[in-house]
Amino acid sequence: MTLEERISNSKTSIFKAVFPNTTNHYDTLFGGTAMHLMDEVAFITATRFSRQIMVTVSSDRIDFKKPIPAGTIVELIGMVSHVGNTSLKVNVEIYIEQMYAEGRELAVHGSFTFVAIDEQKKPVQVIK
Repeated sequence: MTLEERISNSKTSIFKAVFPNTTNHYDTLFGGTAMHLMDEVAFITATRFSRQIMVTVSSDRIDFKKPIPAGTIVELIGMVSHVGNTSLKVNVEIYIEQMYAEGRELAVHGSFTFVAIDEQKKPVQVIK
């Protein structure tokens, strides 16, 4: 399998409903909750790409472009953007969809770096 095929096959998409228990006093999704969901999708993407033990080593940048209101649906999409020797980078986007209307818009974009490790928690080469 080529690197491009591995990247394509590891693309991960998850949908969630935004309920009041995940929102702040502005009735929008907590930023920390968004980051938690993004890291989870990034982890799944990295693991599906490498099929190795992967750990998050950094969230390189997270840009909150639009608030995510309660009562909406979000789609989180993870995609491998770079593969190094022992690490890889995953970009994650969160899109907002109204429950009862067409259309969607980008709300959050972030980048996460993962390292492949062995059973002794030492970095190992990412399987490409």
